[in-house]
Amino acid sequence: MPRSTATLPEYDRSAVPEGLATRRQLRALNLSPGGHGPVAVLRCKACSYRPDQACSHPTRAWLYSVELARPKRTPTLAQELALDRAMAARQTCPRCCRRYYFCLPLRTQGVCDPCDKGYVPSPDTYMPPASPAIYHPAA
Repeated sequence: MPRSTATLPEYDRSAVPEGLATRRQLRALNLSPGGHGPVAVLRCKACSYRPDQACSHPTRAWLYSVELARPKRTPTLAQELALDRAMAARQTCPRCCRRYYFCLPLRTQGVCDPCDKGYVPSPDTYMPPASPAIYHPAA
């Protein structure tokens, strides 16, 4: 039930009507809000004890209509290639040229931890060197 005179209706966590979902719930259904704004507010747990007041806490969530949601867009091969190159720049050490499974502190250290501190990295932390792949963009 709406709890305040706000422009959007507010619902407690146990009283959300069918057809409304948060962004995470839409993502689990392979949907996105589709450009439309929220249609309601999901009140935080603490505000359920104060039904006469509007929820203004940062832990509240926006609710979107499932009927207005659209399927998630899939990136093209060229977009995936660009994202992979961007992540490779953040994950590759300029000194040892190893690509790790995580982003490196290149701004602060400039190199990976094994190069900075002088130890041998564990083989399960970096990707094995591969032969240069030939990419064919989709466009």
